[in-house]
Amino acid sequence: MPKLLKSKGGKQEKKVIHPYSRKAAQLAREAHKQEKKEKLKTEKAVRLNIIGEKLQWFQSHLDPSKTEYTKKDVGELIENYIGRFNDELEQIELQNSIKGRQGRQHGSRETVIRQTMERERRLYEGYGIEIPDIVNTKHLKFFREWDGDLKKLPNIKMKKFSAKDAACSHPEGADVECKEEPNKGEEVV
Repeated sequence: MPKLLKSKGGKQEKKVIHPYSRKAAQLAREAHKQEKKEKLKTEKAVRLNIIGEKLQWFQSHLDPSKTEYTKKDVGELIENYIGRFNDELEQIELQNSIKGRQGRQHGSRETVIRQTMERERRLYEGYGIEIPDIVNTKHLKFFREWDGDLKKLPNIKMKKFSAKDAACSHPEGADVECKEEPNKGEEVV
């Protein structure tokens, strides 16, 4: 019987795997599973970053002297949030109005801003836009103390506000049917 050749370093040589073997299929499944995990992880991180940026905007635009907000105040805050890109749009239009320029500069950025504003406007006027529940004083206090950590996002109570909610607190909005709902978790007395 011939002697086996000893490999250098004490390691066995790695065998080549046949592409149609069960082992190759197992490795392909494992790699596919890892790719899906990474994709889900990055998508979740992107979603959390978007929500975090929105919450930081609202936190930075809260009035420090107010201890509670009415639905009318929330409506005004949301209107400011939707119009947060107005200055940038004016700058882009100013650059495009300069004579001697060919084409539109920053055209793609302008398109993205307009689409974002339109989407948020539809949400606000329709089903509602989700923001922190600042009408409830307890949730407002917790939201003010939030340090911007994305891991603490689930602890912040969110609520959908629509244009109908803001119109209910206006006397001019009397033509819209208003129905007050108590906050979840609060007793109705």
